[in-house]
Amino acid sequence: MTTLNYTSAAADPALDETFERALAKAREGRPEPLAHLIHGEPHATGEIFERADPCDPARVVSRAHAATPDTVTAAVRAARATQPGWAATPLVERTAALRRIAALIAERRVELAGVVSAETGKIRLEAVPEVQEGVDLIETYCADLEAHDGYRIPLGRLSDREDNVSVMRPYGVFAVICPFNFPFALAVGMASGALVTGNTVVMKPAEETPWSTALIAELAVEAGLPPGVLNLVHGADATGRALVAAEIDGVAFTGSAEAGHAIARELHARPPLRPLVAEMGGKNPAIVTASADLDRAAAGIVRSAYGLSGQKCSSCSRVVVDRRVHDGLVERIAAGARALVVGDPADAGTNLGPVVGPDAVARFEAAVADARRDGEVVTGGSSDGGFAQPTLVTGLPRGHRLTRDELFLPFLTVTAVDGFEEALAEANAIAYGLTAGIFTEDEAEKRAFLDRIEAGVIFVNRREGATTGAWPGIQSFCGWKASGASGKGGLGPHYLPQFMREQSRTVMTS
Repeated sequence: MTTLNYTSAAADPALDETFERALAKAREGRPEPLAHLIHGEPHATGEIFERADPCDPARVVSRAHAATPDTVTAAVRAARATQPGWAATPLVERTAALRRIAALIAERRVELAGVVSAETGKIRLEAVPEVQEGVDLIETYCADLEAHDGYRIPLGRLSDREDNVSVMRPYGVFAVICPFNFPFALAVGMASGALVTGNTVVMKPAEETPWSTALIAELAVEAGLPPGVLNLVHGADATGRALVAAEIDGVAFTGSAEAGHAIARELHARPPLRPLVAEMGGKNPAIVTASADLDRAAAGIVRSAYGLSGQKCSSCSRVVVDRRVHDGLVERIAAGARALVVGDPADAGTNLGPVVGPDAVARFEAAVADARRDGEVVTGGSSDGGFAQPTLVTGLPRGHRLTRDELFLPFLTVTAVDGFEEALAEANAIAYGLTAGIFTEDEAEKRAFLDRIEAGVIFVNRREGATTGAWPGIQSFCGWKASGASGKGGLGPHYLPQFMREQSRTVMTS
């Protein structure tokens, strides 16, 4: 069966048939509400909430119990009690345990992708790669820790009677707060980064996708991960706030900048200062210069702007284009947007599924109203139920909110500028700094973009995705400015040390 990633353009008939069966089965739902997992045991306590299929609000896909503060406290205590033993587990055993989870994920990737699609509305070319990414994230982090010998580095000596070494030690218990848009891959990535470095975890799925993330905990139990190493609590914002306020030692988080800043304030409100490993969204530009191949640029922009209905942190949400090629580029992007099929992910011909829910639809309609008032809607601009048409807007005043605020929608703005310098200034004139792309045939412009763009993940002339498509071990996913907390990102070589703190050891030999 074909192995897919986020740059894949097609599946194969065998995968299509298997995926459609998996999605149909997932849409039947689970017979019982999802329970919390504490020290390896299910705890079915708390009020029940429901997740409707974003394709059909009348169909309930999953139900789960919302954790009370007492349940959160119990999960953190279980993680705390288990952590010393897990940290003392030899590295080879920790990586072996995580690789057993990866093997189960790989074995069931299409079945798991069916659940992800049922809860998120993802098409198969988004859902199956997401599950595969979980496998590759685990292997990337295990291999990285092994390559660095657990980050144990011999140091120099002041005398012949001492041995000095720098070691990296786990913080203790990490809260892992997961997003709805990548409920499997990003949950696996954050949790495995914490776990492989010797921390224990209490994980909270997004309330929109409880089942997709709970499957990770179920696979961990099946793979023989020791009880209490990975715990899980369900719920909405109240559960997340209770978890951050609990006696944890750090937080790994993916979500909005506003929520990330709130977590930071809580973590820093009392000593000690605790780490926040966070990726917090973006407003990602694609620059198109006068020398660009417009067909390549339009293809890369359409893919990045409208994939997953614009609900990726890395989605291209704005284009900054040289005025001399503005009309030609807009014509090509509009043609690409109109060719996209919006519909049910069960249909192999669907390019875009629904947005996540009613709040997203309302946000889309408000953005379209602003665009019609202040600019021109070239194509799209309509919604039907949970489905929003891929929308292209031009002519907005410089600095308009639609070119500055993260919308998380299939909504793309185009801003015309006079030359490369003005394009670079406009691209950088935002609070975010996650991803960015450029299309140019000018070597000096390429070099200047690489040196001066304010973003952590950058692409040059990438038809497969102007600003999207990062993969573990291939591209790091690091946010600058309001898009990240540390300037170091997931998927790459600087991620794991964020889950550890350094200890310098001097041992006298005589």
